[in-house]
Amino acid sequence: MAVERKTALVTGASSGIGAELARIHAEHGGDLIVVARRQDRLEALKTELEAAHGVTVHVLPKDLTQAEAPKQVYDEVRSLGVTVDCLVNNAGFGYRGFFHNQDWATNEAMIKLNILALAALARLFLPDMVVRHSGRILNVGSMAGFLPGPLNSIYYATKAFVISFSEAIANELAGTGVTVTALCPGPTESEFTRTAQMSDVNLARTLASARQVAEAGYEAMLRGKTVIVPGLANKVTIHGLLRLSPRRLSTRISRILMEKRERK
Repeated sequence: MAVERKTALVTGASSGIGAELARIHAEHGGDLIVVARRQDRLEALKTELEAAHGVTVHVLPKDLTQAEAPKQVYDEVRSLGVTVDCLVNNAGFGYRGFFHNQDWATNEAMIKLNILALAALARLFLPDMVVRHSGRILNVGSMAGFLPGPLNSIYYATKAFVISFSEAIANELAGTGVTVTALCPGPTESEFTRTAQMSDVNLARTLASARQVAEAGYEAMLRGKTVIVPGLANKVTIHGLLRLSPRRLSTRISRILMEKRERK
């Protein structure tokens, strides 16, 4: 499905799934606004995509954990005179460990990024989409959002918000011409996984590529699908085994999956 020069705003576009989503949109001929903290990464992506696909890429270096950042993004987009047709809320991070031992400032920043920035950007850009009767939002959640998450409690809880929020506003927007999609990948080979200290947990024995996940999410967004869990095994695990299991059992299984693998 072609995008026909639509503009997508992608947060967390400096690496991983976010960078791949930006690449896929450019491959479809779409222009981009890329947002992340690391300007050098964004500038490199801009150079790559403009040269390869003849699209226009605007770079907005922002730290979305800062309360004023979402409004700054919205205002700067308006000053550019650009219409955002697709809002891709991908920015986020995880933090593995026992909650009572974790640094609260890090968890607070995670809540601000994974929840508050995502909701704020949706609130800022949605009214314009509704007026135009056209627009798509892709919120990057996680399989983690379907379960409690011992050893990663705040991260799992933030992704539960993303799924619930996305499903709710998708329902509210029915008939407006605007769709909302929650992308809920399983373990993915990315900088996120390494930063969250999850590369050697049981859950991460098999990793999908960031490109595979991004392709599944992008296609689901174009189709207007509300929730997408990429990968047959992930679908069976979430929609079959774990969602039908007693809550205490699924929590225990979740804990085991987040424990470090034994070294042989």
